Amino acid sequence: MALPIYRADNIGSMLRPPTLLVARDQFKAGLIDDRMFKSVEDRAVDYCIAAQELAGIGILTDGEMRRNVFASQLAQSVEGFDTITGNSVDWFTMEGKKETSPVTVGLVSKMKRKRHLSSEEFVYLRARTRLPTKMTIPSPTMYAYYWVPKISTAAYPSTDAYMADVTDILRDEVRELVRLGCDYIQFDAPEFGMALDPHQQEWFRAKGFEPMKMVRDGIEMMNAIMAGYHDKCTFGLHVCRGNDANRYMGKGSYAAIAEDILQRTEAKVLLLEYDDERSGDFSALAKTAEDKVVCLGLITTKNPRQETADEVIARIHEAAKYVPLDRLTLSTQCGFASVAKGNNIPFELQERKFKLVADVARQVWG
Repeated sequence: MALPIYRADNIGSMLRPPTLLVARDQFKAGLIDDRMFKSVEDRAVDYCIAAQELAGIGILTDGEMRRNVFASQLAQSVEGFDTITGNSVDWFTMEGKKETSPVTVGLVSKMKRKRHLSSEEFVYLRARTRLPTKMTIPSPTMYAYYWVPKISTAAYPSTDAYMADVTDILRDEVRELVRLGCDYIQFDAPEFGMALDPHQQEWFRAKGFEPMKMVRDGIEMMNAIMAGYHDKCTFGLHVCRGNDANRYMGKGSYAAIAEDILQRTEAKVLLLEYDDERSGDFSALAKTAEDKVVCLGLITTKNPRQETADEVIARIHEAAKYVPLDRLTLSTQCGFASVAKGNNIPFELQERKFKLVADVARQVWG
C-alpha cells in the first residue's frame, strides 16, 4: 500500500496558550485538581487543531500541549526518573552567545513503565479531527540527555543497557499507536544535530556517548522500532539543532551524518532544519536514498521574521537540484515550543507561518 505524502507538514509543538501555562503552574502548586487541569489541556489542543485546519496544514498534531518538554513523555510515563541537580547543557543565542541551562531530570533507577507515553494525546486528537494525524516521539538516543554518570550507573551497568530498555519501551509505544490508527509517527532527534557541533560532542563524551557512534546506533534502534509497520504508518525522522527560548544547541552541515540519516534510516520522511546558515547548504541532500522524502524546514520558528512565499519557493527549487521536486515537502524548521514556555514570537505569527507553509505547498505541488 502506497502511503500518502503530506506536502504541508508540521514538526509538532505549538505555542501554549497563556491559560495553559498558568494552569500548569497552578496544578503543580496544588491549586487545581486533575480534572480541571485536563479540561484546560483539552481546550488548548482544540485551539491547535483549529489553527492547523484553518491554515491548511495537511497532517495534524495536538501541538504537544500535554508535555512540558517535547521529550517529557518518558519521564512522565515511566518510573526511574527524578529531579536532580548538577547536570547542565550549553545553549547558544542566535547571536552565538553561550548560555548554560540546568537539565533538571535524570535517570536514577531502573525504568518501569506506568502507562503508554502518547495514547492519551493521540486518542483525544483522533476524536477531534477527520484529517490525518501525527504523533511525535523522541528517538532512543535523545534520552542520552537524562543519563548522568555516577547516578544513572546505579540503575544500569552501561549506556548500552539503558538504551536497550528505552528502545523496548518505544517499540511498544509505536505498536500501540499503530494499533490505535495513527497515520504518521515522527522521531525527534536533536541529538543528531548536536553531534555535528564540536562543542556538544564533548558534552556527549563526558556522559559516555561517542557522538558519531551514537548517531549510527540511534538509526539502528529506530529501524528496529519501526520494523513491521511500514505498510500501516508513515515514519519520519526530524533532525534539528535544539529549540528553546529562541536558542539553539549546535550548528554544522548534515554532510558528516548524511549516510546515516539520508540512507541508512528506514524512516520514509526526513524532516531537516534549513532555516539559516547553521545547517549548511543543500548539497548533502545529494546522498538521499531514492525511497526517501525530504521535508524542508525552511520557515523559522526562532525569530519573528516573516518569510515571503517567493523566497521559500526559490529555496525549494534550489533544494530540488539535489532531490527531485516530487520527493520534497515543506514545514517550519522546528516546532514553536519544544519547551512549554515556547519561543518568543506572537501567536498570530505562528498561525501566519502555518498558512505560509500550506499556501506555498499548494503553489509548488498543487
